[in-house]
Amino acid sequence: MFREDVSGLTRLATVLGAALHERDAYTCQHGDRVMQVALAVGRSIGLDSEELGRLHAAAMLHDIGKIGIPDEVLLNPGMLDPAQRAIMRSHAERGEKILRAISGDDALAVAEAVRHHHEEFDGSGYPDQLGGEDIPVLSRIISIADNYDAIASQRVYHGSRDHDYVIGVMHQENGQKHDPYLLGKFMDVIERSPLRVT
Repeated sequence: MFREDVSGLTRLATVLGAALHERDAYTCQHGDRVMQVALAVGRSIGLDSEELGRLHAAAMLHDIGKIGIPDEVLLNPGMLDPAQRAIMRSHAERGEKILRAISGDDALAVAEAVRHHHEEFDGSGYPDQLGGEDIPVLSRIISIADNYDAIASQRVYHGSRDHDYVIGVMHQENGQKHDPYLLGKFMDVIERSPLRVT
C-alpha cells in the first residue's frame, strides 16, 4: 500500500522539491504551502492513504516544470507577452514529462495530476481544455490550493492580498475555474488552517 508518510515517491518529491528550491525558492515554498492545504482538503473528502500519498507528491511538485522555464520568463516582474505566456504555461506539460521519467503507477498518477492542475472546471483551462469531472480530482484540489496561495502571496508583479480579498475572487470563479463541491470543502478547511492569510 502506498502510504504518504513512507512512500518512495514522497521521498523523491522531497528531493525534487530541493532541486526546485535551488532554481526558484519562491516556487518551492509555494509548493509546500499548496501541498499542506491540498492534503487537508483531500482528508476532508475522505481520500484514502494511497490517494493522499499521490496528492502529497503532486501538490508539492505541481510547478516542477518551472525548472525548464527560462529566467527571462520565470522571473519576469512585468506582464508576459503572448509568446512568454505560452512558455510559462508549458510548465504543466514539462512537469508531467519530468514525473513520467519515474517508474510506477503512482508516479504516472502524479504526472497526470501535475499536467492538469491548470485546467478549469468550465473547460477553459490548459493544456487540454478538460472540464468538470474529466479533470482528475487531485488536479482540481491542487488548482484551488494553488490559486489561494498565488493570489495571497507577495510576488514581483503584485503585493500580498488579505484573506477576504482572496476568498472574494475565488467565489467569483466558483463553477468557472473551480469545482463547486471542492471549493466548498476548501472554504471549510482554510478557515481553520494555519496557512490562512490574515
